[in-house]
Amino acid sequence: MADSITITDNRTGEAFEVPIVDGTVSAEQWNKHLPGIWFLDPALATTAMSESSISYLDGEAGILRYRGYPIEQLAEKSTYLEVAYLLLNGELPTAQQLSVWVDEVTHHTFIHENVRKRFLEGFHYDAHPMGILVSAVAALSTFYLDAKEIFDPEARHRQIVRLIAKMPTLAAAAYRFSQGMPFVYPDNALSFPENFLSMMWKIAEPRYEADPRLIRAVDVLFILHADHEQNCSTTAMRVVGSAHSDPYSSAAAACAALYGPRHGGANEAVVKMLTEIGSIENVPDFVRTVKEGHGRLQGFGHRVYKNYDPRAKIIKNVAYDVFDVTGKNPLLDIALKLEEVALSDEYFISRKLYPNVDFYSGLIYQAMGFPVDMFPVLFAIPRMSGWLAHWQELLDQDAKIARPRQRYIGADKRDFVPIADR
Repeated sequence: MADSITITDNRTGEAFEVPIVDGTVSAEQWNKHLPGIWFLDPALATTAMSESSISYLDGEAGILRYRGYPIEQLAEKSTYLEVAYLLLNGELPTAQQLSVWVDEVTHHTFIHENVRKRFLEGFHYDAHPMGILVSAVAALSTFYLDAKEIFDPEARHRQIVRLIAKMPTLAAAAYRFSQGMPFVYPDNALSFPENFLSMMWKIAEPRYEADPRLIRAVDVLFILHADHEQNCSTTAMRVVGSAHSDPYSSAAAACAALYGPRHGGANEAVVKMLTEIGSIENVPDFVRTVKEGHGRLQGFGHRVYKNYDPRAKIIKNVAYDVFDVTGKNPLLDIALKLEEVALSDEYFISRKLYPNVDFYSGLIYQAMGFPVDMFPVLFAIPRMSGWLAHWQELLDQDAKIARPRQRYIGADKRDFVPIADR
């Protein structure tokens, strides 16, 4: 059978054939035959607005791959910076390429003193760390005058390196400022995740010594969060980037999308839910209220995944390594019981509600000492590499500026009424 669909316009009787390519129908082909007729697709739920070779996601089968590599293999065998290189360049680096890349990132972790003194320190003492981060990322564009040279390969590369390198520094600075703690400078002798933990937790010791298991846990979490196809924040990055904005402005838009509780706040919602459940004994009653429509099971189900989120399986194993160091998060037993009950209940099984990446990541971050308002910031650090890979890809594709259509539902034409007659 031909891989196409035949459509008949009942107004004219005209029939035309539209090819199906990789599960999609070209809007160009559609508009050729039915000009002026648009799809009403709220949230772009069934519309592919781009072609991308960065990540592949099969929600029905529970598959996630970066550039063709299964996420399970990358989480087990790779590092975050190696994965960032893969996302940006399409191939895993050689030993020499990785050495150069790591060195570049390591030596761009410092932020301009005026970013810290005149900008970060200008926020109110109780400002949300993610609000600080959104603003700080946008402000970086004013510190690098070559930021707008987006079609100069060398200038573009510099901005990419700067953004990936400075995200942990900005994130840690935002946290410490919100806690009234002094800024900690990056240490070029430390690895990417180790340096971040040092900037977060160092007090007065000559060098902060993080447990290797915590360093590896952060690295794995960063790998798992590096990219996830066309999610809300990535779409924001691509939409703003399509206007040929500099990468800092585009990334600030992506961070702002991630700031929303529907996107970057999911793991915080899980921790809040588990805290409200309170004990294992309360799990059955909580599940019953969810089934009756009086509650919501946070951390289960996904907009795309209709199977067990592959990242959730990896994170669950990482959780035990972290708890060996920090002690078991008291919410873990509640989480395990909730997972056990939900995965054995036909109500949740029939609705394909399986644990997602947020179900355990919040427990890990909380056990490591991160407050819940830092969760979206922790999400933004690794996602920067994915955002930049998409930004770079759309520029290389010479993508058109994003300009969706709308169905107008407002008032029909009406005449202006003078204010005295209203």
